Amino acid sequence: MDLKVESKKAFISGSTQGIGFAIARQLLDEGAEVVLNGREEKKLKRAVEKLTQEYPQSTVTGIAADFSDGEEVNALLSELGDIDILVNNVGVFELKAFGEIADSDWMNMFNINVMSSVRLCRHLLPGMLERNFGRIVFIASESGVNVPANMIHYGMSKAAMLAISNGLSKLTKGKNITVNSILGGPTYSDGVAAAVEQIAGTQNLSVEQMKAGIIQQTNPDSLLQRFIDPSEIASLAAYLASPLSIATNGASLRADGGVLRQI
Repeated sequence: MDLKVESKKAFISGSTQGIGFAIARQLLDEGAEVVLNGREEKKLKRAVEKLTQEYPQSTVTGIAADFSDGEEVNALLSELGDIDILVNNVGVFELKAFGEIADSDWMNMFNINVMSSVRLCRHLLPGMLERNFGRIVFIASESGVNVPANMIHYGMSKAAMLAISNGLSKLTKGKNITVNSILGGPTYSDGVAAAVEQIAGTQNLSVEQMKAGIIQQTNPDSLLQRFIDPSEIASLAAYLASPLSIATNGASLRADGGVLRQI
């Protein structure tokens, strides 16, 4: 399918690896221009070089910025220019018992996972409205609906993303602009992969055995019965970034592997 994103320019926060990188690859495959983002300049440069090698006819650039640092965020915003497709992907997560989550942990989770998207949307949405085209995609999580007991602060941040996305969509009435969220499920991102490999090594298990065990323990009712690949989230994100998705606005779409039971 031709998603008709040629000549469109996309910015994806937190895109040097995992879901963000997979979305960048998918959009480049469809002919879009992509701006990557990461905290570390060296890692960002490697990601840009990798995609440039894969897509030599496409335009791939990057802007380094740590979304926990206000000055770096302001510098990023001043450098961005006009963006047609915004993917709010950057985020952090951690497992922590509720009683051990300090105020600073709550604020850090909110600042990075939620305020990153607020700042980006506040900066880029006016231009989209003026040009009468834009696609904004929030990479949320099923954890924002079915909040895990061992990462309540993370669930809170993802629920907040759903609320912001829904509210912003109401500002696009009658415009060729959409704002949607993706409820991702357990995804085998780079960070998860590193943790799984480490645990598998200490327990003398293969990575595949460890992955299957984790899914059975944490999500036994998953219909997919395995981790989601980042590319499988990226496929939905690429469609939502497309002009073809104009009839889908203000929605929270599931790519959760059948973890959620709500309709």
